[in-house]
Amino acid sequence: MAADNARLASMPNNTPSRTTDAFLHRLSTLSSGPQRDALIRGLRGIEKESLRVTHDGQLALTPHPRALGSALTHPSLTTDYSEALLELITPAEHDAAITLEKLDVLHRFVYAELGDEILWNDSMPGLLPDQDEGIPIAQYGTSNIGKLKYVYRVGLALRYGRTMQCIAGVHYNYSLNEEVWRLLHADQQSTANAVDFQSERYLALIRNFRRTNWLLMYLFGASPALDRRFLRGRKHRLETFDADTLYRPYATSLRMSDLGYSNTTAQAALHADYDTLPGYLDALAKAVSQPYPAYEAIGTQRDGEWVQINTNVLQIENEFYSTIRPKRVTYSGERPLHALAARGVQYVEVRCMDIDPFEPIGISLETARFLDAYLLVCALDESAPLPPDAYAEANQNFGRVTMEGRKPGLELTRNGQTIAMTDWANELLVKIDAAAATLDALQGGDAHTRAVAVQRARLADPSSTPSARVLQAMRDKQQSFLAFGLEQSEAHAAHFRARPLDAAQMKAFAELAAQSLAEQTKLEQQGVGSFDAFVAAYRAYTLNRFSV
Repeated sequence: MAADNARLASMPNNTPSRTTDAFLHRLSTLSSGPQRDALIRGLRGIEKESLRVTHDGQLALTPHPRALGSALTHPSLTTDYSEALLELITPAEHDAAITLEKLDVLHRFVYAELGDEILWNDSMPGLLPDQDEGIPIAQYGTSNIGKLKYVYRVGLALRYGRTMQCIAGVHYNYSLNEEVWRLLHADQQSTANAVDFQSERYLALIRNFRRTNWLLMYLFGASPALDRRFLRGRKHRLETFDADTLYRPYATSLRMSDLGYSNTTAQAALHADYDTLPGYLDALAKAVSQPYPAYEAIGTQRDGEWVQINTNVLQIENEFYSTIRPKRVTYSGERPLHALAARGVQYVEVRCMDIDPFEPIGISLETARFLDAYLLVCALDESAPLPPDAYAEANQNFGRVTMEGRKPGLELTRNGQTIAMTDWANELLVKIDAAAATLDALQGGDAHTRAVAVQRARLADPSSTPSARVLQAMRDKQQSFLAFGLEQSEAHAAHFRARPLDAAQMKAFAELAAQSLAEQTKLEQQGVGSFDAFVAAYRAYTLNRFSV
């Protein structure tokens, strides 16, 4: 820890010392008292999306396998946008190693039931149907809630197209133990109540994350290329890699660039307020209740069939495409905004991580260890407000790194001043190193410190980043993006199929799948009222609770 403090003290003069001092003070407070193990008792969970594809890389058009259970009610296996877009969800664990073990087991069960299909282990999709309409929307049965989930996805198709919804990623759910917040609450002598203080600190984490998440794109972005047909003739700024592949030579994550989720007019104008929880709730509540002309032109029904939940900027709050979200576990039937308003922020969901095509489960333990140290810095560091100009600056930096993050001499903007990306990154890595050393001291070993060292090497050598490795692998083997993705996915499929689960594990999963199917059937049999009335009640619930 002494070495880390020395490095922090030697940081450039343009680094605010007050920020560094506050970070070190909080880190010391949490790591030196009798409750210091609270820092390693937080929770980690992963949601990993994967398209089901055939052995030639084409999107599978088959239904969600019944052996995997009900996509509506299964706690660990569901679908995202498309019937073919499988989502694997781990339980929350205190150690990222256990989280990743659980993710590995889920993959092995899926492969036991997947038949002659494989999972596409890349963020940008493989070969999609010739027409956007050929991509199957996920189905959730005949219950009112199942129909609502389907209609929401029909609305997404009309607003953004089905193709964009086939982009996949890894979501990393992170929380600190509530004892951490109690200790900081006492140390800072805050006059806020415990719930409000915890929410304030999570929002501080989010603001720091929004300012610096470009670093994750440089270090872990793994989608520098895509299949030409993905764009369906849209204008773009990409270069030709081969007859079927487009790319940017210094890109890190086309998935998170303006070719992906951020390229939406309505959402581009949506400024989420991360300065206070009431401000955040108000901004999202307005978005889910404020009509948007282009969506009004679509309407909510066509030929008597529902095609959108509403015509507002967002149909529901989860439509907001952000790199990170404040979250709270919801009760049955409860909306996310209501849960946050009633009980405050419980954890954050990091949503910008690409699938790592070199890892069978899409993320390495080394990456998770780094994320834990990085997010701890975001949580403990000083965090200035994020007004519109700072919000725009953060977005511009993030976008620049997604498209040209490995470009030599790349410069970003910090507080209106130009700074070399590598200089800023090195400053951040010093703090992340200090957090990693603290976590290692508490857990034993040096796993977090080694994870940071690997990322420091990537900063010094851009060719070692995942995005560079993807392009180099394609060049070495003279592969298109489709051929590269298929080769990696086939290798990972063989990896999982060579390690089948034992009989007891398979039995437990089979019972869980059967239980989820029974729960869906029960919902469908007990459903009361028309779907029109259900949608009306759903929309009224939102507006009544958040009158703005």
